[in-house]
Amino acid sequence: MTTTDETIDIPVGPDRIAGTFVTPETRLPAALLVHGWGGTQEQYLARAREIAALGCVCLTIDLRGHGRTEGQYETVTREDNLNDLLAAYDRLASHPAVDPHSIAVVGSSYGGYLATIVSSLRPVRWLALRAPALYRDEDWMMPKRKLDKAEIDAYRRTRVTPDRNRALAACAEFTGDALVVECECDTIVPHPVITNYRAAFDKVHSLTYRVIKGADHGLSDNAAQQAYTTLLVTWAAEMIVGSRKNDASAPVTGW
Repeated sequence: MTTTDETIDIPVGPDRIAGTFVTPETRLPAALLVHGWGGTQEQYLARAREIAALGCVCLTIDLRGHGRTEGQYETVTREDNLNDLLAAYDRLASHPAVDPHSIAVVGSSYGGYLATIVSSLRPVRWLALRAPALYRDEDWMMPKRKLDKAEIDAYRRTRVTPDRNRALAACAEFTGDALVVECECDTIVPHPVITNYRAAFDKVHSLTYRVIKGADHGLSDNAAQQAYTTLLVTWAAEMIVGSRKNDASAPVTGW
């Protein structure tokens, strides 16, 4: 195990003596978990506890317009919620126990869409997306609730490339490890959206793709909920716990 030396002065009456703290480098990887539109952090708390048990600092949040700020549901914009995520990321990265070079962002649906954009604005080492939504770049500042649902549905059934979409452009530049989870019976985020995301991840260190059989978008079945939890925690163990072993002999740089 590597260690860090910190020289200090210790006051003794009117004098000072010199000392050196020798401590293990125990900063931990971290994960920011974000719910989808209409959800709350409650949907991720149990999963966060399982990931935390692996030796990871986890943070769950309620995006504005949800939870105790539900009163903003009709007026909150994508810009507002992206700023929520950036503020949460910065708070997590500044935690004294966190290694700021080893942060995962986990998101479902709308939260997954925003998570990809965060990866273009902050150092993200791992990105986990379940049924990530997709929206046109236009009307970014319009309240999310007022976006045309029929137009969104039609857009999600087309081929979209990174040069035409901010979220996909972020995926195209992502060089960490990514997980994409599709729900087999999803009518909100249909298969073409997942195809667009998978195609955009062309610079990643690794890409893991899984389908939850029989699952709808909201994971309304308990078996689907458990299947997703198992997928996410297993992937997190492989990526996050595995990285701690690898980093001990070959630290990752450039994040």
